[in-house]
Amino acid sequence: MKHLITLSFIFFVSYLIIAQEHPPVEVYTSKDYGADTQNWSISQSKEKYIYVANNKGLLEFNGALWKLYKSPNESTIRSVNVIDDYIYTGCYNEFGYWQRNDLGLLYYTSLSQELKIEFLEDEDFWNIIALNDYILFQSLKKIYIYNKVNKALTTIKSQGIIYKIFQVGGNIYFQQTKEGVFKIEKGKAVLVSNDEVLQYNRLVNIFSQNDHLLFETENSGFFIFKNDKLVRWDIEANELLSKMSVFRSIKLRDDSFILGTRSNGIIHLTSDGRLEYNISMEQGLSNNTVHGIFEDAESNIWLALENGINCINIKSPFRVYADDKGRIGTVYTSIVYNGNLYLGTNQGLFCKPFGSLEEFKLVEGIKEAVWCLTNINKTLFCGHDTGTSIVNNYQAEKINGVQQGTFMIKPIEENPDLILQGTYNGFYILQRLNDEWIYKNKIKGFDISSKFFEIYNGYIFVSHEYKGVYKLKISEDFDRVLQIEEYPSKGNQLNSSLLKYNNSLLHSYKEGVFAYDVENNAFVKDTVLSKLFKKEEYTSGVLVLNKESNILWGFSKNNLSYISPDRLSNIPKINRISYSESLSKGLSGDENVTYLNDQLYLIGTTNGFITLDLNNVKNKAYNISISNISKYMIGEKPEIVNRFEDGVFENEFNNISFSYHVPEFEKYLDTEYQYHLEGLYPNWSPWSTSGFTLMENLPHGNYIFKVRARVGNNISENIETFKFTIKRPWYLVNSMILFYAFLVLLFSLFMHTIYKRYYRKQREKLLEKTTRELELKELENRQQLMRFNNDKLRDDINSKNKELATSTMTLIKKNEFLNSIKKELLNIEGNKSIKNVVKIIDRNLSNNDDWNVFEEAFNNADKDFLKKIKSEHPALTSNDLRLCAYLRLNLSSKEIAPLLNISARSVEVKRYRLRKKMNLSHESSLTDYILEI
Repeated sequence: MKHLITLSFIFFVSYLIIAQEHPPVEVYTSKDYGADTQNWSISQSKEKYIYVANNKGLLEFNGALWKLYKSPNESTIRSVNVIDDYIYTGCYNEFGYWQRNDLGLLYYTSLSQELKIEFLEDEDFWNIIALNDYILFQSLKKIYIYNKVNKALTTIKSQGIIYKIFQVGGNIYFQQTKEGVFKIEKGKAVLVSNDEVLQYNRLVNIFSQNDHLLFETENSGFFIFKNDKLVRWDIEANELLSKMSVFRSIKLRDDSFILGTRSNGIIHLTSDGRLEYNISMEQGLSNNTVHGIFEDAESNIWLALENGINCINIKSPFRVYADDKGRIGTVYTSIVYNGNLYLGTNQGLFCKPFGSLEEFKLVEGIKEAVWCLTNINKTLFCGHDTGTSIVNNYQAEKINGVQQGTFMIKPIEENPDLILQGTYNGFYILQRLNDEWIYKNKIKGFDISSKFFEIYNGYIFVSHEYKGVYKLKISEDFDRVLQIEEYPSKGNQLNSSLLKYNNSLLHSYKEGVFAYDVENNAFVKDTVLSKLFKKEEYTSGVLVLNKESNILWGFSKNNLSYISPDRLSNIPKINRISYSESLSKGLSGDENVTYLNDQLYLIGTTNGFITLDLNNVKNKAYNISISNISKYMIGEKPEIVNRFEDGVFENEFNNISFSYHVPEFEKYLDTEYQYHLEGLYPNWSPWSTSGFTLMENLPHGNYIFKVRARVGNNISENIETFKFTIKRPWYLVNSMILFYAFLVLLFSLFMHTIYKRYYRKQREKLLEKTTRELELKELENRQQLMRFNNDKLRDDINSKNKELATSTMTLIKKNEFLNSIKKELLNIEGNKSIKNVVKIIDRNLSNNDDWNVFEEAFNNADKDFLKKIKSEHPALTSNDLRLCAYLRLNLSSKEIAPLLNISARSVEVKRYRLRKKMNLSHESSLTDYILEI
């Protein structure tokens, strides 16, 4: 029987695990927070910092970074409580408080040492409670009551074990084993009840319930203390609690309860004791053993676990049904029909009673991918991979005749007995006959896949993500297509859609949302609706309309957007809900949102679904803070800087790091940061999830560091700033600048002198060069003049030579002519007159006047020749000189003979004699000698 109860309990818990949706759980492992796996207690400061008692010490979490402060005596910290500006902790033989210094770091003060407490052996402090001016530290044997005002200490001792102390209103209670429950009054323990239940059942907590005390035990559930009697609290969860061991619990601000168990995670009970949900490791907790529970300022539930730290966002608008085991798969469509919730997935159609904790069950007859669920005239149609079925509770009956997969099913308003359905290869018509839906016909003339279509203005419009939009004119009997008009795609229209909204036909894809203009027969961009998604964040153009609430949904990378009717105007109002990347999303092109009730919606995802409660979507204000500033010098450890004062840093500390945070702990809200360093960068940095940045090798100057945050879609209300100055390096201080100025002046004078000397030398060299060039130019001019003169002389000589040659030739010709006349006359005999003529000819042949003319011309042409040869050979006669002159002209003996009026033979004789007078050797040429003089 005992085993049967155990098995029943295991089945019940497993049943809860499978069937429920639960709030988001953020898991922090020991690797995340950098300490031991085991944690004991949690508290929060007014700055919203989270503090956790860990085996290694005190953990601090600001929403971005974890920091570990080691235990003062290196023992396990068992308890922590933030009271005013102090963080009180208790550990082995030690308790005290932490406070923050000017650098933002915590430092520890030991109260136990100040009070000189002598502890019992192995005394650990498990709980810390503040009441008015008193702080109570509880160990298993004592309760130490510390007065903050007068710093006095009193103690309450116990013979039995004190497991916990409890604060209820303005009273402090504790349980003493085998004795009952006591209340502390005026520093003493006063018995409240020694009921047998309280003696032998360990208490988990004590609450106030309707002006009565509510006792919670570990294994026996709740009891109400009323009229000095203990009565079991009659609630729905009693059977469940009787089978669980509850270790920790708290009462939330909404009067509901969170129970932390030893092996089953946490249980959430409503204020009247109904089970809301159970979250264990199956739903995402990092461990099932709960050592501590804390509700923070934002109503998040923090768990100190045997292994890790978890944060549960119970006020999150999201609830998650995670199908991690793949039982259901990707949800393509869903609907609430006849009190049941149906899920159409890639693995079939599943159903369970809406709002129940039952498990989803597979609907018989549909085990393939389901594309649509449509309620038409109180009949549920299911379009799936092999056709169309009608669903009734957990049974489905397929309509015969439709052999292709059905994407979408729509009623034909003009004829309520006909239904149009888009399939893999066009359109099919279903007809109602005798209250039964049957296959009528396929519309001929159009065989293109029809996933998104609408009947609008008497036409059927079809959207195809690769081919664009088609407008079909159908025959009145819906038998064939009469006309097809295409609106070609403008680029890739992947994941596009088509639907009717507020009497408009909308076509949406990456370029925006386009409304059909009937008059112009064209799709025109709607600038308002196109704001549903930004082009750079586009993932899908699918739009989903919930007719029950008239809300139109759009999807983008980080946002879930919806348009709701504005109460004061007809202008559509676009609302955006931050949709974290850590949230599961639907398959692109098959996104779906289903209205459940009130403001609750179901969003199909690739591994189950998510519910969204718009009532819990809040626009919160967030503030960012700089948590730590450090300066670095290369090769040295960083030094923490006082972030509350303007910084002035030596130049070698020109590497500055900044840590910043927003104390926001919702799992499905992404926090991003953006910084701007005025004095170096002109613009803000890109958004980043990192709460840390390092500015390296900053030049000297004045800077203002600014940082802001974006939580989801909300920009932080403040911009945190820090002003700092990096001093000039030692070689740029004022004294060094003066020294540099002096050096520059000295160097300038030196260089001026050097340049002056250099330019003087250059000037001298230039002057010398110019003078030399002028002299060379003058010499060149002279030479040129000389050349001109020589040329002129040469021309004169040539002219004279020509004259001389002409004169000589004239004489030669004249003498030859006279000799020829003389010969002719001599041949005539006996005439005296002829003799006289011969005598005249002889006188002309020996006429000195011809010689004189020749000599003058010769001297003009060859000046000083006759003088030179006369000076060298004084023995020469005038006839010899005359012969020399003719030889100088390079005349032959035959040519010379007429000039001397002698025979050529006689010229040779004269030449011979002339050689002898000149003492020329036999080998020497007389003519050459005379030409060389």
